[in-house]
Amino acid sequence: MSIIGTIIIGLIVGLVARFLKPGDDSMGWIMTILLGIGGSLAATYGGQALGIYAAGETAGFIGAVIGAIVLLLIVGLIRRN
Repeated sequence: MSIIGTIIIGLIVGLVARFLKPGDDSMGWIMTILLGIGGSLAATYGGQALGIYAAGETAGFIGAVIGAIVLLLIVGLIRRN
């Protein structure tokens, strides 16, 4: 996938994660994209390493959203301190 495709998927995943997690998450577009890309990378490598799904499956998108939500929770804990 090209870098533009990765950024677009990262943006979508980041927006979905911010929508699903309750609370006030004030961050800009760049942080949303980075959050989505980080969640996608973590879920892709983690899910494939555990054998949960293969590359290109829909479960990968769901895993990326879950990974982005986890990263959003971690960022929230860091900012709180």
